[in-house]
Amino acid sequence: MNQRVGLFVLLAAGLLCLSLAPVSRGDDLVEDGLDGDDADVEDEMDLSLAGDEDLEDDVQDEAPPAPKTPPSPQVTYKAPEPKGEHFIAESFDKGTLDGWILSNAKKDDADEEIAKYDGKWAVEEMKDSKLPGDKGLVLKSRAKHHAISAHLLRPFTFETMPLVIQYEVNFQSGIDCGGAYVKLLTETPDLDLDQFVDKTPYTIMFGPDKCGEDYKLHFIFRHKNPKTGEYEEKHAKKPDADLRTYFTDKKTHLYTLVVNSDNSFEVLVDQTVVNSGNLLTDMTPAVNPPAEIEDPDDHKPEDWDERPKIQDPDSVKPEDWDEDAPAQIPDESAVKPDGWLDDEPEYIGDPDAIKPEDWDEDMDGEWEAPQIPNPACETAPGCGTWKRPMIDNPNYKGKWKPPMIDNPNYQGVWKPRKIPNPAYFEDLHPYKMSPFSALGLELWSMTSDIFFDNFFITNDRNAAERWASDSWGLKKAAEGAAEPGLAAQMLNAAEERPWLWVVYVLTVALPLILIFVFCCTGKKKSSASPAEYKKTDEPQPDVKEEEEEEEEAEEAPKAEKNSPGTDKSEDEEPAEEEEDEEKENTADEKLEDDVLRRSPRSRKLRKE
Repeated sequence: MNQRVGLFVLLAAGLLCLSLAPVSRGDDLVEDGLDGDDADVEDEMDLSLAGDEDLEDDVQDEAPPAPKTPPSPQVTYKAPEPKGEHFIAESFDKGTLDGWILSNAKKDDADEEIAKYDGKWAVEEMKDSKLPGDKGLVLKSRAKHHAISAHLLRPFTFETMPLVIQYEVNFQSGIDCGGAYVKLLTETPDLDLDQFVDKTPYTIMFGPDKCGEDYKLHFIFRHKNPKTGEYEEKHAKKPDADLRTYFTDKKTHLYTLVVNSDNSFEVLVDQTVVNSGNLLTDMTPAVNPPAEIEDPDDHKPEDWDERPKIQDPDSVKPEDWDEDAPAQIPDESAVKPDGWLDDEPEYIGDPDAIKPEDWDEDMDGEWEAPQIPNPACETAPGCGTWKRPMIDNPNYKGKWKPPMIDNPNYQGVWKPRKIPNPAYFEDLHPYKMSPFSALGLELWSMTSDIFFDNFFITNDRNAAERWASDSWGLKKAAEGAAEPGLAAQMLNAAEERPWLWVVYVLTVALPLILIFVFCCTGKKKSSASPAEYKKTDEPQPDVKEEEEEEEEAEEAPKAEKNSPGTDKSEDEEPAEEEEDEEKENTADEKLEDDVLRRSPRSRKLRKE
């Protein structure tokens, strides 16, 4: 019974923890996201609005006060301030596009109707902002080309310090097909941000991109061939992490790229590494070309034999090999079943069918009744001309072919010879890319309201982390505090995936069934006989209780004799019954005494 009670207590404690989880989670998110003096958390009680004081005073006095529900913690927004070395730090909290340049160019190789970069941009808060006062750059048009860019405070040159670029994206309306990546525009003498297009040279392209069910997180850099001077795009391997959630949960996510001077790189989402590698070994195509290539002028000789097996030229077809023998022959042992109706067709015209009134024999041809199974064949083994069934021909061998043997002239699979690669080079420092001097977004999207915020480029990772803590950290805390409780999340998930209702029902019903089974269906323990005590050495009832029962049995007859007004004839009749009962009790007591004397417990008592 104690075990059942303990199990019940554990289940009750678990349900209590689940009910308290959403509240504690919201509080923890607020506390974690607001470290330092840059953010204030205000836990305020919403005051009920006062109505007309002159109306319904009596009713309000009699009615019990309505319970006040405490609001979720509120996060106060404060614009982040860049600390440390940086090349751009844009939070858009001024509410304008000052310093940003819209492209007025047209895209080549595109229809005239959509070639122009006329997609709209705006600086505004998110539609469902959890942090009032926080503004960002919003892509407002759908099915349009968008291009906007801004100069850095000074060009970034790849020397010994790392490159860190980070920014925030929120797909407020989801995303069907479109990108949210940025380009670091290469510093060139003819760089004109007013004519920023897809072919404008860039050094690095980084950020999320999605079309259909293909979720991507690009990291592409353009590498300059030191021999030819031409640029080639190098793509990082695809992340192993599942990226789908970042596109569908409608939350603000922080995208960070870190490229170090030792050629290593890291791609992070929400400060968690989702991809990493080395510029020399984890890019496609490889930075350095192969030292040798196949000779394009080498051709396979005409007498080159690549056949590992050939037909045996010395093999001869056996004389008894019959290539004309059929694969199957009639079974000569078969006999036509009795009752077979040779003169009855298997199908006949439907005698009940009537030619349609609108049937035109000139247009439709001669009318024929539709065919139905012949009723006469239902009870017969078959109808029509009987034919012997076909069986496999035991003498069939098929077309004769010579057996295959190893080719004595086999030379292997031919490959062109290798020659030194005339375009070979070895660049051991691909980190030293072309300097860039501007940040741009050149995008096409079928979904509007993509929110960008808090662009930051630096060569100090600590400065980037401080900027993220002061900007994205506030959003994370605000969104976490506004998240629904566990029950609401479960209901929302069940609306999207109805099969979760089955899981919920089983999760609730199973503990209840277990509680009922353990607490309500336990079997009562039957009293053991003296013989069972001897076999199992189970603790026996206290001997004192047995002695008290015996004393009560002995005092009962004496009390009956001493009672006044009893008739002698009445005493004689139960006397015989009492003697019989005493004999039975004496036999039972002897058996029990014998068992008690032999039990270990009695032995121990006697020794004491």
